[in-house]
Amino acid sequence: MPRVECSPNVPKKCGALGEWIMIDGSCCCGAVQFRLLDRPSMMGTCHCSRCRKLGASTIVFVKAKDLEWIQGRENVALFQPKAPYKYGRCFCQTCGSSLGEILSTEESFPIAANALDGDPEVEVGFHEFVAEMPSWYRICDDAPQSLGHPPVEGG
Repeated sequence: MPRVECSPNVPKKCGALGEWIMIDGSCCCGAVQFRLLDRPSMMGTCHCSRCRKLGASTIVFVKAKDLEWIQGRENVALFQPKAPYKYGRCFCQTCGSSLGEILSTEESFPIAANALDGDPEVEVGFHEFVAEMPSWYRICDDAPQSLGHPPVEGG
């Protein structure tokens, strides 16, 4: 499959002074709505069977201070996994849309990229758990790949 190149004619989410313009996000039915006040710091794709089943394989990392709730926070449910899994996953109680870890109390956390209504203007920066990737899936970018979670920079 050929790579799709970005067009210079595609408008960016920048104001007249080059500042970031907020991006909205929501579930499929619209009961849950939120806004990002700044662009995500990174994007990655997890190929583990759990993330694929939860519909949250591609995630963007956001800072808690940049997440603004518009409506429906009370409509978000949390699926808490059993060990050895550590991270819970959120979803809309009405339509089931995956929302990543949107209820996290951490300073930075991942949300499902598919919950964003617009282009976050970041590219996939890593692929994790590639050993669990199904045979029908092909990685079509040059982002680093790891068998588990990617190594933490500087650590």
